[in-house]
Amino acid sequence: MSGDGAPLPGAVGLSHLSAYEWEAVDGVCGGSPHLHTVCTEAYVVTGGRGAVQTLSSDGYRDVPLRPGTVAWFTPGTVHRMVQGGDLRVTVLMQNSGLPEAGDAVFTFPAEVLADPGRYADAATLPAGTGTRVEAAARRRRDLAVEGYLVLREALSAGDDGPYREFLRAAARLVRERVPVWRELWRAGALAAAERTGAQLDALADGDFAHLTGATAYGAEPSRRGGYGMCGRRDEYALPGVTVPYGGE
Repeated sequence: MSGDGAPLPGAVGLSHLSAYEWEAVDGVCGGSPHLHTVCTEAYVVTGGRGAVQTLSSDGYRDVPLRPGTVAWFTPGTVHRMVQGGDLRVTVLMQNSGLPEAGDAVFTFPAEVLADPGRYADAATLPAGTGTRVEAAARRRRDLAVEGYLVLREALSAGDDGPYREFLRAAARLVRERVPVWRELWRAGALAAAERTGAQLDALADGDFAHLTGATAYGAEPSRRGGYGMCGRRDEYALPGVTVPYGGE
């Protein structure tokens, strides 16, 4: 079996993450806080322990993660994966993996968010692997934590102004990408829903022709141990899954 012929159910994307064990300025080990603007993302915990810290209209939350936990976040939820000991997570992503291929905005300080060029420089990692890439990933994480702590402190004090300003900056930063994302959505999630509609119509008419082409697929990671936003990442080159962008 191979994964060359069909997208995953519902045109979702997936990857596997091992949460970073680097200690941040607040003494917490974990990833780079960020949000997605049009995608819901889910963590399925497969090993270890940890937590995900979130900022949203609900305020600040700390959700424990342990094997069997499923936690998910709607667009606009800032999330920070926190390492508690060998934390391993399978990530399920809306829209063909778009969260790891462009739909992500880091919680950098306001002055970085205000300058698209400066933001891009801070968000983009060098190509390849090795100590140079790791150092850049750590700098990116530390800068995101710096801005995140400001947002968290304000929300915890009942002030949602900085969080709302961050949402405004995030929307501004991704605006030019929307036409490309719309095409990915049409080819992925929308097309998957429309196929189901056509199949339902066929079954209602007694037509089972689409069942005669049934088959099965399998896939192995196309890259292991890349530097993702939350940790070291194994990713898959599957049909309909967007190719990781320069920020990853």
